[in-house]
Amino acid sequence: MRKEMFCSAKLCFELLTAELSLCHSQRVQKKMLRVYPCKKNQRPFSEIFPIWDFLQEMFHMNSTTKFVSSLAASATAFAFMSVVSLSAATAAEYPSKPITLVAPYGAGGASDMASRTMASVLPSYLNQPVMVVNRTGAGGITGSASVNKSKPDGYTLLLARIGSQTVSPAMRANIPYKYDDFTMLAVIELNPVICATASSKPYKTLKEFIDAVKANPGKLSFSSAGVGSMLHVAVPLILKLTGVKNPKEAMNHVPYKGGGNAATAAVGGHVDLICTNSSALAGHIAGGKLRPLVITTKKRHAVAPNAPTARELGYPELEVLVGWSGIYGPPGMDPKVVAKLRAALQKVKKDKAWNKFTKALGSVPNILDGPATKKFVDQQFNVFNNLVTELDMRIE
Repeated sequence: MRKEMFCSAKLCFELLTAELSLCHSQRVQKKMLRVYPCKKNQRPFSEIFPIWDFLQEMFHMNSTTKFVSSLAASATAFAFMSVVSLSAATAAEYPSKPITLVAPYGAGGASDMASRTMASVLPSYLNQPVMVVNRTGAGGITGSASVNKSKPDGYTLLLARIGSQTVSPAMRANIPYKYDDFTMLAVIELNPVICATASSKPYKTLKEFIDAVKANPGKLSFSSAGVGSMLHVAVPLILKLTGVKNPKEAMNHVPYKGGGNAATAAVGGHVDLICTNSSALAGHIAGGKLRPLVITTKKRHAVAPNAPTARELGYPELEVLVGWSGIYGPPGMDPKVVAKLRAALQKVKKDKAWNKFTKALGSVPNILDGPATKKFVDQQFNVFNNLVTELDMRIE
């Protein structure tokens, strides 16, 4: 058997020629074409028997050299076939290795805890480990952008947060992605927002705190998970609704890398107020280190049963301040991979352990399907786009 190997930019063609002896001393040649992706140790994805007579007739060639030259000229068509074939095989096998879930904020915050809670149960429905990686910076933009630019194979996912996915795109003109420039797999939970102060501070009610801000403009401070986070918008909105003049400048904004660090600063008394997701404050409130002043749910919440609702205090407009987490992928994912991930997340929706963990963190389990997720996120972006305009907080 004789072998001839020819390679184009993307494919390798191996032509095997064998001579067979027939009766009456006749001999005939049989040829086999094997087509490989240009990758070492890759099994051929196509084997065609017998092909020579057909291809000779199709190309009107009668020599191996001329035939291969013509075949190389058709490499683009074969390359396209290879990509489709390999993509289909990859989607069918997904997932065949561990999945990385990027949390775009620091350890201890809402995104970190939501990521680790999801990573503890999702492997049961995908049969592969899920590894959490904290990729922080720029108020969640760094981690989100890294997933946005990653290979759309389903092995790099994002723990999407309201700040990085709706508030920052509404607030920042130079953000490297648009709010809808992702594959939105599911919203998974809602996080009521609580405004709290350190127990060592003198403020017992929201009114007492607002009175102090009015009496000392520019003197008190609040922490957030970063510039462009929902928490960055929350305090100016509260100040505006409670009648504080110049709400953007009335308090000093101290941004941190993640809600966990922002909460720690409030617990230590380094800032006077924090308004953040209940999941980031639940432990501190339960331990008596933080005093909740208001919560944005319509009814009082178990994580802070003594905290009055915004509606009780006469500010129902604050109910738009509700955090959320979602699972996103980069744009351009294979529909079959998307379907597998969404199906797994719908199974998590019924998982007793996940529901228990999520509630214990002070969040509300709320896994939406694909269309409902898109509708919800569109509405959220519009809300914060309007708020940023109203509060004159857009960063050019």
